[in-house]
Amino acid sequence: MKGEAEPFRNWRIAFLVSAAIAVSYLDRQTLPVAVSAIAKDIPLSNEQFSTLQSAFLVSYAFMYAGGGKLVDTLGTRLGFTVIMVFWSLACASHALATSFAMLAVSRFLLGMGEGGGFPAATRAVAEWFTVNHRATAMGIINAGTAAGAVVAPPLIAIILTTLNWRWIFPITGGLGLLWTLWWRRTYFSQNDSANADRALNHIAAPDSARWMDLLRLRESWGLIFAKFLTDAAWYFYLFWLPKYLYDARGFNVKAVGTFAWIPYAAAGLGCLLGGGFSSYLVRRRVSLGSARKIALGLSAAVMPTVILVTHVPVSWALAIFSLAYFGQQSWSTLIMVLPADLFPRRIVGSIAGLVGFGGAIGGIAFGQLAGYLLDHGFGYGLVFTLAGTFHVAAFLLILATIPTVRPLSLQRKMSYSGAW
Repeated sequence: MKGEAEPFRNWRIAFLVSAAIAVSYLDRQTLPVAVSAIAKDIPLSNEQFSTLQSAFLVSYAFMYAGGGKLVDTLGTRLGFTVIMVFWSLACASHALATSFAMLAVSRFLLGMGEGGGFPAATRAVAEWFTVNHRATAMGIINAGTAAGAVVAPPLIAIILTTLNWRWIFPITGGLGLLWTLWWRRTYFSQNDSANADRALNHIAAPDSARWMDLLRLRESWGLIFAKFLTDAAWYFYLFWLPKYLYDARGFNVKAVGTFAWIPYAAAGLGCLLGGGFSSYLVRRRVSLGSARKIALGLSAAVMPTVILVTHVPVSWALAIFSLAYFGQQSWSTLIMVLPADLFPRRIVGSIAGLVGFGGAIGGIAFGQLAGYLLDHGFGYGLVFTLAGTFHVAAFLLILATIPTVRPLSLQRKMSYSGAW
């Protein structure tokens, strides 16, 4: 940190990691936004489209858990390098697909690579930020989801009108490789500093913990199942919004490129305001648990509005989507920072991986259900009604399983303690 003020360097790290998350969401949005063009060469039913998303989410789920272990083992800098290079090449491989099966393989490989992204991000936050600023930093990082998703529709529309759908994948994959060069030149772990623990007010913690040890804690299960419920809704919105606009609202590629970015812009505001609000409450000496739960509760409260989407004109539908995306990403920011609040820094990647695994499994389960319901005549109304209830249920689960937000002691009986 020589020659550079520590606070400035910390926030620069947050924006660096946010850029990686932006690339991640750009890459995963390529297929949903381009699906109508791809379907002219490779016909896809609703259930096949669901299967492609499930291929992504199955590998994403397992690598989310495995990726957490990977970054805990290799360290944040090397671990994120390996993760980004792999998923960028997997994204580019979609251009070679000539069949549904080949698309599924590429989607599976993309999920395998991207699964480690958020555990690495959570570990970076634990390394660089104190509790007073942690939620704000995670909000900045999570805003990358919105940045990538905002860029995706217009960028892909431009590529489709000037080239063809195959060019989308090597172009977006190339952006990830460029980010890797930036990362290697910029990021060095706080753990390299002899004063890191003292600077961040951490007490020594175990180097690692077995997953079975972590799964003995009710807090772990609360986070995992809350993420299962809320990511079920989020992945449905993320992967199905463009298709809903094509199928139910008569949009073409140009219209999707013009309007589909709006809810994602609202999602970015949700990341920043949700995390910032919780950090503000902590700085105002509100207890950490209250600061997190007040922000989580407000985020969950707006989510049932999505039930109205199919009953209103398209302009109002986009407004409701925007509100729901705002609430979802405010919620997501806070859920992702809770592992850093509860668990020792050296195992944050592992617990974040388990939580993300739960979220991806929820996305698979609800995505497959949505595809089945739509192909069997139930319509989007039922699907949105189900999705609109998940965040409220998840908030009640958090209240029941995490009565107090404070560091947990990973002793043999997994009992509470005031210190690590």
